[in-house]
Amino acid sequence: MDLHSGLPYWIVRNSLLDYYHPLENDLTTDIAIIGSGITGALMAHELCRAGIECCIIDKRSIATGSSAASTALLQYEIDVPLYRMAGIIGEKNAETAYHACLQSITDIKKVLEETGVDAGYEQLPSLFYASSPADNKLLEQEYEMRRKHKLPVSLLKKKEAKERFNVETPGNALVNETSAQIDAYRAATGLLTYHIKENGLKVFTHTDIKECTETSDGCIMTTDKGYKIKCGYAIIATGFEAGQFLPKVIMDLTSTYALISHPVAPEYLWPTHCLIWETADPYLYIRTTDGNRIIIGGEDEKFSDPQRRDSLLRNKTHILEKKFRKLLPNIPFKTEMAWCGTFSTTKDGLPFIGNWPDKKRIFFDLGYGGNGITFSMIGAQIICHMLQGIKDERSSVFGYKRIEKYW
Repeated sequence: MDLHSGLPYWIVRNSLLDYYHPLENDLTTDIAIIGSGITGALMAHELCRAGIECCIIDKRSIATGSSAASTALLQYEIDVPLYRMAGIIGEKNAETAYHACLQSITDIKKVLEETGVDAGYEQLPSLFYASSPADNKLLEQEYEMRRKHKLPVSLLKKKEAKERFNVETPGNALVNETSAQIDAYRAATGLLTYHIKENGLKVFTHTDIKECTETSDGCIMTTDKGYKIKCGYAIIATGFEAGQFLPKVIMDLTSTYALISHPVAPEYLWPTHCLIWETADPYLYIRTTDGNRIIIGGEDEKFSDPQRRDSLLRNKTHILEKKFRKLLPNIPFKTEMAWCGTFSTTKDGLPFIGNWPDKKRIFFDLGYGGNGITFSMIGAQIICHMLQGIKDERSSVFGYKRIEKYW
């Protein structure tokens, strides 16, 4: 299945990485990571930094799956609000999840700085607005819960949001100063290129894993060409495509839409270029790029049929444009590119990180939902710690033991 279609901006902005290295023989390695997107790249970074031998295998060119189509907002705010998540997984666990995402934003920045990868990282405020006046109460509940757990947040009345950000919000808004945005494609390709050069990381592209079997002392993978990969551990970092390796369906598939504008004169952009999103489900979200373009995303649909998904692209583009102009009517917005893709969500808004209950040698690093990149950073750290025998309190919150309870 195609993960995306249309013309994702990041591939045009950066051009495809000319790297072609399919596996042409049997291979033995300590750890094999399946997936070369931002999740696999962060996982490889943590392992290389810890001195653990690993390799990456991907059936596509590097980072040309979901990472190429990601709008790459980095927020501590999770798709499921904190006050609601507390009722699903318990307040302490919800607090841990939110604080983990907050720390992840800083950790991603550190990874890019220590490797010298320019992924367009920019720290920005985030504006989370009520989609209707009726949602003001929801924001007040969320504000009080975040304040209780010492998360950075301010509550703005509708008039205050207009004065500060020049946005015509239907209701009040929550603001924090700790969000960020990046180019996920550039981050993934940059990190992998760095470790190929510095640590001898082996990356095998255009190599499709058809089977992954756990043994008493490791795993054996079989490629589409019949080659065998013997490894001590396997790490699945393939997003919703991980379904072929999971014994049970644990995610819902969703089609999403995004578009990007022509460059806009700086004086037309809203103050601070903050990230913008809303309480509605599905929600609209907006960001800028380093070239003063505007990215709009949303209009999600609860299906994954790529033909049906693609057929709606033109109509969804018109709807997103209309919503943007209502929110920011003074900006001369004109769409230059549009694309659509498929991603996964979970019932509690959290990723799945760690071992399946009866598997010890296969790890899953699956950052589902709108926080995929921050979840990927968390997952890379947790799995690296597990491999080293280091206790990580986050593992129980994001792990698979919660499956039977919520699914």
